[in-house]
Amino acid sequence: MGIDRGSQLLFSDFANDGAMWAGEGHRDIRVLITFSERFVTPPVVMVGMSMLDVANDANTRVDISSDNVTETDFEIVFHTWGDTKVARARADWMAFGEVADDDDWDVP
Repeated sequence: MGIDRGSQLLFSDFANDGAMWAGEGHRDIRVLITFSERFVTPPVVMVGMSMLDVANDANTRVDISSDNVTETDFEIVFHTWGDTKVARARADWMAFGEVADDDDWDVP
């Protein structure tokens, strides 16, 4: 079994008045993460918020998840809606799965 992990700034929209900071409608962002080592099969991936900077004049509505998990990479998906204004967000992630080993047998 192998474990890979990391931290990723997803966006920082307050400085340039980006879409997440505009606070209107349905907004998604996808960030591709590449594992440091290939897994034998797609691993189990856990994603969580490690920093969330939001405006205080509206409800905080956020959803974070992983998607399109393969042996080599996955996407972090951040979603907000309504009038929520998100200035910036960072996610931490961890992947657990089978990795190749020098002692593995390759029997044809």
